[in-house]
Amino acid sequence: MHERDGHGAGYRGVSRRGFIAGTGSILGAAALGGRALATQPSGPAAAPIAAGANVQALVIGTGYGGSVAALRLAQAGVDVHMIEMGMAWDTPGSDGKIFANTTNPDGRSYWLRTKTKQPLSNFLGFPIDRKIPRYTGILDAEDFSGITVYQGRGVGGGSLVNGGMAVTPKRENFGAILPSVDVDEMYNTYYPRANAGLGSATIDPAWFESAECYQYARVGRKHAQRSGFPFVFVPTVYDWDYMKQEAAGAVPKSALAGEILYGNNYGKRSLQKTYLAQIKATGKVTISPLHRVTSVAPAAGGGYTVVMEQLSTSGDTVATKTVTADRVFFAAGSVGTSKLLVKLKANGALPNLNGEVGQGWGDNGNVMCGRANHLWDPTGSLQASIPTGGIDNWTAGGAFAEVAPLPTGIETYASFYLSITKNPNRAQFSWNAAANRVDLNWQASWKQPSIEMAKSIFDKINRKEGTIYRTDLFGVSKIWGDHLTYHPLGGAVLNKATDNYGRLHGHPGLYVIDGALIPGNTSVNPFVSITALAERNIEKIIATDL
Repeated sequence: MHERDGHGAGYRGVSRRGFIAGTGSILGAAALGGRALATQPSGPAAAPIAAGANVQALVIGTGYGGSVAALRLAQAGVDVHMIEMGMAWDTPGSDGKIFANTTNPDGRSYWLRTKTKQPLSNFLGFPIDRKIPRYTGILDAEDFSGITVYQGRGVGGGSLVNGGMAVTPKRENFGAILPSVDVDEMYNTYYPRANAGLGSATIDPAWFESAECYQYARVGRKHAQRSGFPFVFVPTVYDWDYMKQEAAGAVPKSALAGEILYGNNYGKRSLQKTYLAQIKATGKVTISPLHRVTSVAPAAGGGYTVVMEQLSTSGDTVATKTVTADRVFFAAGSVGTSKLLVKLKANGALPNLNGEVGQGWGDNGNVMCGRANHLWDPTGSLQASIPTGGIDNWTAGGAFAEVAPLPTGIETYASFYLSITKNPNRAQFSWNAAANRVDLNWQASWKQPSIEMAKSIFDKINRKEGTIYRTDLFGVSKIWGDHLTYHPLGGAVLNKATDNYGRLHGHPGLYVIDGALIPGNTSVNPFVSITALAERNIEKIIATDL
């Protein structure tokens, strides 16, 4: 006991001073950093959708589900128009890069905020959020009652800002995720198709053992295994050859420059490099960035009338357009799709939607925490921003914990984790007529099951290692990052709000094809499941509806 106390005191005493010195420099540099903004494309860009246009298929959103739908429709000969609320992210800012760095956020970082809202809001008890210019930046921290939902804004959706962990759920867990979907077809056909389309691949195990940038993950593995938990490598959508070249100093750094939260400039295979590149090659798809759909209603002559606002980079509406579409695919993400459908049902634009619209929303059981390691367990000042492994205690304790990076550029002696838990709580979107908005009835206390499930891993590791939780990352004296989700799911659940292939009840020609279909939990990071389900559904829709 005496030895453990001694090391704990050492961690909080001597090394804390070193931390503050090192952290002061990084945060000072961040606070004084530039205010570069990505500029609008200056070269010839495809003209955005014109008012009065008539389109065969309109896809609202350019994330995983929308990109799958647009590609397969185009390959089937359908002319497609995609509407994206965020920017194109195809033009460098004044610093020569398209995306801002994680440690130096500027206007590119956040969607129409004047201050950053970082998932990890404090370091050593000091708040690290800071003022930024209001701009249509890449990460939306959308606040609801009891929870902040992080979402990607731009052509590529969530693929622009996620950690790239391309995890297929264990087959035995799939029945609890999507009970109405045939397991064999998903695992024999659609998961392999999705993983191929996304470019997912697993790290070279030999390189992992020696790479300086994965010292943090090796420490995480050691601690997991010493407490009897399996550590599993998971595929990612990063270009591993590129990362090896980064480590060798042969190419511009990307993952090794900590790029993740606000986009990744080089090595990550976001949708821009996979499905969206294929979409561009078809010549049958047009994308309108900085357009936000506000209404979808049946058109007199068949099809649907779609109203949208064109936005400036300061978030102002510069034009309102009305178009007609034979078919409309809702792919604005779990929150975007659910909010739009709830509003349209409430205001009478789509009166035949059923009562399941807005129901079954969950946070994928997300909860974050950090552990303070001993001085003999450094996690490394250089950390690849792409996580590549996790601790699997899903069956016994209801938690799968991503061993996450903390790429601050200094030694922190901290292990950091994003847990996905079997949290049973589900929230509902509803129309608030008085405030003219959609509300979500999530309650902060609903995170408690997630905390208990995460503790099934980390209490045991702390006991075994004689370590403690970090209390300085999410505020002052706060252990758990229980105020957020990176994995919004549900709100238009498959086989409830829709039929078993995403067709919305009551309105033929309207489809949901994104994470809104999945009721709240996937047991792992969700984007491979969203992609695979979209591949399944669009194949059926093309075969039977077109």
